[in-house]
Amino acid sequence: MKGWKRRGEWLEWTAPSELSSIWAADRAVLELIGEKWLRKWEASGDAVVKGRRLLLRMFPEEPGIEAGAWMPLEVLYEDDFCLVADKLAGVKVHPTADGEEGTLLHAAAWHLEASGQRCRPRHIHRLDEDTTGPVLLAKCGWAQVRLDEQMREKRISREYAAFVRGRFGQARGTIDAAIGRDRHHPTRRRVSPTGERAVTHYEVERQFAGAALVKLKLESGRTHQIRVHLAHLGHPLFGDTLYGGPSAPEIGRQALHGQRLTFDHPLTGEPVDVSCPWPRDFESLYERLQRSEK
Repeated sequence: MKGWKRRGEWLEWTAPSELSSIWAADRAVLELIGEKWLRKWEASGDAVVKGRRLLLRMFPEEPGIEAGAWMPLEVLYEDDFCLVADKLAGVKVHPTADGEEGTLLHAAAWHLEASGQRCRPRHIHRLDEDTTGPVLLAKCGWAQVRLDEQMREKRISREYAAFVRGRFGQARGTIDAAIGRDRHHPTRRRVSPTGERAVTHYEVERQFAGAALVKLKLESGRTHQIRVHLAHLGHPLFGDTLYGGPSAPEIGRQALHGQRLTFDHPLTGEPVDVSCPWPRDFESLYERLQRSEK
């Protein structure tokens, strides 16, 4: 949507004519921001009308998280509302215990502080600790709500690449199989009729002698979903010892990488399409599989 400008802590919209109140703004503006937020900001003095201008205090300074030791961050996309970061293997998206450091949120906190941004990163989705790829973060509460809504409505698309064992009988397909906890293992999941519905679409990008490069898209986001579904199909990921995958010394983890993330910008509604290059260990495994064909 046109006509918006960031001015410090405030987001400004200019109307064609003078406004009598915040509720005199265009219906499209009111619907975009949301009545709940407007009433909250109006009550706290964070929604102000000045002539033709509607000002919303959407970016208040807020305490960050304790960043701990410095961590690098590869930024794939960033604007006033959101940030897409490339998560490395062995890095958690967020802390899972009190006092834990070294997560993607800590790295994002360092990045924001170093660039003078007084805001707190908020993750919209997660990746397994040893899965690499793009993670979407919101930089203010309003953007988080809008992006969370897109996640619930399955309007954020995530595309993955994986190296798996075996030959596929068909070039593409859909795995629609509920996933639940494995009562015999503390962290493993399994296909279970009593679990939560999970849907994964796959397409074979390249078939090797005893392995395949597969592109995958998720309709749901269950824990270990791709790993469980491919193992259930008889094609576990290389390096995924938890689910019976073959060893891969080049990679030392499950061979799964998020290579593309698409979402609608929370303010403008325009599509944002972010690609994430393969990490070096992924490239090394690909090169080895290519050599095995010669």
